[in-house]
Amino acid sequence: MNTPFEPILLRNVYRPNSEKIETYLAHGGYQAVQKALREHTPTELIEMVKASKLRGRGGAGFPAGLKWSFMPKEEVTKYVCVNTDEGEPGTFKDRLLVEKDPHQVIEGIIIASYAIGAHRAFIYIRGEFFLGVKRWIKAIDDAYRYGYLGKNILGSGYDLDLSVHRGAGAYICGEETALINSLEGGRGEPRNKPPYPAQVGLWGKPTLVHNVETLANVPHIVLNGPAWYAGIGTDKSTGPKLFCVSGHVRRRGNFELPLGTPLREIIETYAGGMRSNRPLKAVIPGGASTAVLPARYLDVPMDFESLAQAGSALGTGAIIVLDESTSMVQVARKIAHFFAHESCGRCVPCRVGTRRMVEVLDRIVAGQGRKGDVELLLSLCDGIFGHTFCPLGDAAVVPIRSSIQHFGDEYEYYIRHKKSPVA
Repeated sequence: MNTPFEPILLRNVYRPNSEKIETYLAHGGYQAVQKALREHTPTELIEMVKASKLRGRGGAGFPAGLKWSFMPKEEVTKYVCVNTDEGEPGTFKDRLLVEKDPHQVIEGIIIASYAIGAHRAFIYIRGEFFLGVKRWIKAIDDAYRYGYLGKNILGSGYDLDLSVHRGAGAYICGEETALINSLEGGRGEPRNKPPYPAQVGLWGKPTLVHNVETLANVPHIVLNGPAWYAGIGTDKSTGPKLFCVSGHVRRRGNFELPLGTPLREIIETYAGGMRSNRPLKAVIPGGASTAVLPARYLDVPMDFESLAQAGSALGTGAIIVLDESTSMVQVARKIAHFFAHESCGRCVPCRVGTRRMVEVLDRIVAGQGRKGDVELLLSLCDGIFGHTFCPLGDAAVVPIRSSIQHFGDEYEYYIRHKKSPVA
């Protein structure tokens, strides 16, 4: 068995009173901010994050340092927005960080804001995260009290104000431009891109939008160096990753491991193997918007490149494990219902297409499936994918297409026999 990976992002979360600033400071907290403000220029910090090869942990996997470099260098009003609108089914990593170690994220926010020249930052949090809102408010207040936020932070001459804004529970607000619209007080709808937020974002100003887990990595890069960070994981997928494991396993939860850790190792070693000893049937590797993979992909490394090659995606790292008792048609139906409900309704392919998919899947599961329903579903997928205003339409299509690709025989059985092939 491999040597257990020593937690980096989760090193504090299981300590007593881990959310308190006193606990964070007692275990090395805010040292990275001191180092960043006293020893590095903003340009040096941007280059450091570039060299670390840190990629965004919100789902898209875009290089964080490159995103920082897109922000204008001149002295203009700029903002940082922190995306805590964790709504992807199967994902619960950001919630853990916010509730158990918010100061780690705040430290990352301060460094990122300093690096891009922003003096105002906003945290946008999902409306249902009641404890998370309380933890953010308390942590921000304590950071001000200890001199890590506000005017002239640590005597450096750098100022930063930070506040938290609670959303109303719309999945679409996890998309960065919909988040910005909501933060401005508008309807949570995506904007057309380009221009991108780095050019025209919050209130028309350049804005850096980052996921919670992404920012939690930043203090460790500053303290330990980009070479150390890039030495974790794979060459192109560097650093530690929080994998949220749920479904038919013995031990569900968050597991911090290097990117590139095989799926088999995560399920069998860390999640305790299959519950009830039923064989593995399928895995959704990165949250409900990623393509389902059958059991033969159990040895795929959990990194951006390997999962793309396997026909799926790392997404948020939310691993949903399904055993042989699972009806893949019913799984597809549940996912379709979620995306149809969460569509903002702005564009016809998504607003109408997702509803039609739900109708077909409801009919099949109710034992009223018709010949040609599988073809109809695929036709609806073709009409949605690539034709919607934002990625939600594509996200709704991917799990349906992949379930038909790998488990098409279950659909045919359901339609022919008016019942599920799974007892």
